[in-house]
Amino acid sequence: MGGESREMGIAQLVLNNTLLINGALFLGLLAIHTGIEEANLESVPMSLGLLVLAMALLIKSADFFIEGAKGLAYRAGLPEVVIGLTIVSIGTSLPEILVTTTSAADLRFRGADAQFADFALGGIYGSILVQITFILGFVVTFRGVKIRPSWLKRDGVIMLGSILLLTGFLITGGSLSSIEGLILVLLYAVYIYWLLSNREEILREELSENNIIERTSNWTTASYIAMVILGLLLALFAAHHLVEVASEMAYELNVPHAVVGTTVSGLGTSLPELTIAFMAAKRSEGVAIGALIGSNITDPLLSVGLAAMIHPLSLTADGYPLAMYLIIPATIIGTIVALSMMRTQYEFKRWEGVVLIGLYAVFLGLLVAQRQGLLVL
Repeated sequence: MGGESREMGIAQLVLNNTLLINGALFLGLLAIHTGIEEANLESVPMSLGLLVLAMALLIKSADFFIEGAKGLAYRAGLPEVVIGLTIVSIGTSLPEILVTTTSAADLRFRGADAQFADFALGGIYGSILVQITFILGFVVTFRGVKIRPSWLKRDGVIMLGSILLLTGFLITGGSLSSIEGLILVLLYAVYIYWLLSNREEILREELSENNIIERTSNWTTASYIAMVILGLLLALFAAHHLVEVASEMAYELNVPHAVVGTTVSGLGTSLPELTIAFMAAKRSEGVAIGALIGSNITDPLLSVGLAAMIHPLSLTADGYPLAMYLIIPATIIGTIVALSMMRTQYEFKRWEGVVLIGLYAVFLGLLVAQRQGLLVL
């Protein structure tokens, strides 16, 4: 009984300062956003206020989510990197999963425009590119990250293989069939099963490092589960509002739609990964790297696979050149460059983070040039 009394439960969680702050930010953001819409008070200063509230909620909820994820890892005896590769990566990939499956459902049941497939596939590759260049670069620029060889040899290789496999399916006819989608989903299931089956070996490797990892849990299992669910839902809510407000501001300021689509919207679905990876890098490199690599395995296998199972995804004649000759090559090159940097002394240096951000900037420049007719594909 003595051991149980030291652990805090749901009752204590309700009164936890972090949860109270998250709740206040959530209610404030919801109330102000609703009030602005009803009173037609939209303006740049009001939008800036909403952006600040949304970003604050995103940061606090991400911290809450990480605490819950780490606690579950300790409770279940799982390595931090496995939690990052599974729970965290699936959770942060929910926007991409929802976007792709919704697009596929629209195609199947509502006869929506086939350009939805361009949007879904382009969004997945764009999300991978954002995460492996801009987000990883952003995290590394502010905090160098050490890489365990197994992360690169196992998960890094699987990440690259997943992207190449999806690309191979698309090259053969410019479409993804339901059978190919099923193959992608089954491969993802096998990967998750292998991780969980070998968790003890991965944990021994994690604990054998010279770094001392404190594996303590002050909350009950139910409390950690609540932290994960609430933290993730609040992070997704904040990310959605952040993208919506930023898009409206950009249009009000006459920023080109192409720039908005590739920056605000592209980064939007990756905001949970960005915030969680940045916050986790200070407390758990395993969760941070696992979340980024895991998300880039989840997206091409699970997100696209589920969508293709609902309805085959085919690139349109207009979307094929942009995807095949710019977006997909940029994604593959960005992934290879990032993995090569991981290989050098198994450590990300800050200057390498700047290089990754530069790669994303070059991609944006090429995309804008293509949209303006300066680059023909």
